[in-house]
Amino acid sequence: MMELAPLRPWDDFFPGTDRFAKPEFSDLTKWNNRVVSNLMYYQTNYFAVVVVVFLIVGFLNPLGMFFGGAVVALVFAGSVWAGENKAIIKNFKKKNPTLFVLAVMVTSYFVLYLFGGVLVFIFGITFPLLLILIHASLRLRNMKNRLENKMEGVGMKKTPMGFIMDLLDQQEERMNKIQDFIESKVKQ
Repeated sequence: MMELAPLRPWDDFFPGTDRFAKPEFSDLTKWNNRVVSNLMYYQTNYFAVVVVVFLIVGFLNPLGMFFGGAVVALVFAGSVWAGENKAIIKNFKKKNPTLFVLAVMVTSYFVLYLFGGVLVFIFGITFPLLLILIHASLRLRNMKNRLENKMEGVGMKKTPMGFIMDLLDQQEERMNKIQDFIESKVKQ
């Protein structure tokens, strides 16, 4: 059964400039770990941001928003299917999850462009994803974030973000890290 992670306090979500820093672009693994950890920890806050932006854009253009969401869902489902059934795509998705998501977004953009729904897509779907990526990249992890992510890592599939991370092949990597962490503590 899927359950939502707790809504983190907004003063933790936006604590001030001292808890934000530019990611190390030269170390993609470290940057990816920061993004994944923040996505897992703040997943309900991110969901709230998406819902608010989605409702605003949906109120302004309901038909365009519905069509844009349907196209992105179909492209995402197709990419997940291809990622599971085509070895090259599966390897690419596992090694470059951020590029994979960007490829899905760009593909969705071109499909919507053919139908004239570019603005709805940009503001209704891409804008909240861009906000989430920026926040998850810049927000430094605190001790509570790290601790809770380690504890939640064992039951990742129980939350919506855990399900998405599993689709992006991020769960196996996190489980191996947790196992390595536990083994290192047992050996000491």
